[in-house]
Amino acid sequence: MNLKSWIRDIPDFPKKGILFRDITPLLKNPAALQKSVSLLSERASGWTPGVVAGIESRGFLFGTGVALALGTGFVPVRKPGKLPYDTLRVEYDLEYGTDALEMHTDAVKPGEKVVLVDDLLATGGTMEAACKLVEKLGAVVAGCLFVVELTGLKGRERLAGREVESLVQY
Repeated sequence: MNLKSWIRDIPDFPKKGILFRDITPLLKNPAALQKSVSLLSERASGWTPGVVAGIESRGFLFGTGVALALGTGFVPVRKPGKLPYDTLRVEYDLEYGTDALEMHTDAVKPGEKVVLVDDLLATGGTMEAACKLVEKLGAVVAGCLFVVELTGLKGRERLAGREVESLVQY
């Protein structure tokens, strides 16, 4: 199955000059969604994670499927103020400003291997921040998984030294 055929291009979204890669057709198609989760799970299985973490919000959609396939638990990595328990926060730079991610302080254990999942690798800033959260909590980033990678934005460079896998590259 060609997963790229289930991703549509939307020009000038969210602003003029940007070509948005829309995964909603892939999510709607049961076979494409299953294939995506299956391929992500296969790539992560050799990393033998103790837990899978998904980045808000589309990382939740793929990460829970990967966790179920690997027989692990799932933990969310969220935007600030969304988690009800004690959290750790990491801020990161955007093109114009900053953003932050949080995890519960008990989401991962020291030494535990964690696979991080998100739908898209662009500049790598969001995933880099998620990796820092995992590492600050004493766990180990086993690898980073993406459905789509925009290679021209060189996100892999920000994740250097970590295992990175993507299913579709543009």
